[in-house]
Amino acid sequence: MEYVGTVKAAFLLRICPQRVRQLLAEGRIKGAFKEGRFWQIPLYNGVPKVIAGKRGPQGKWSKQRQKSLTRIHVNSNNIKNNIGSEQIEPVVIVRQGTKTFYCHQIDICGPSRIAYSPHKSLPGGARLWIEVEPEIMIIPRDFAS
Repeated sequence: MEYVGTVKAAFLLRICPQRVRQLLAEGRIKGAFKEGRFWQIPLYNGVPKVIAGKRGPQGKWSKQRQKSLTRIHVNSNNIKNNIGSEQIEPVVIVRQGTKTFYCHQIDICGPSRIAYSPHKSLPGGARLWIEVEPEIMIIPRDFAS
């Protein structure tokens, strides 16, 4: 059986690592155990198995692997607005299928490519972006301002 850590489990479930840690604390990820300071999370058919909760809305984690490319680009307006500003807005935009999130920096754990299209832009107007295959893990990061 293959085991992964919290960051990889979050990537596979398409939720944030903090939510994975919360599910682990509640005992809701099947077969997970702590080895020293780190969680070992087993994979069932390539993804961790989340046990349904007793209350609240149904979970929205992914039960299938992502099929579309991840596209990463920068928001040039935020770059300009951040100059001389005390509050730093995130400038990196990550689009994974229908999900979009913002961060200050990102780690790409595998191959990627830079794409340029002068005639057709991404939503938001980007003409230059980084493309990452769906099976490659990306880790968004923020920094203290």
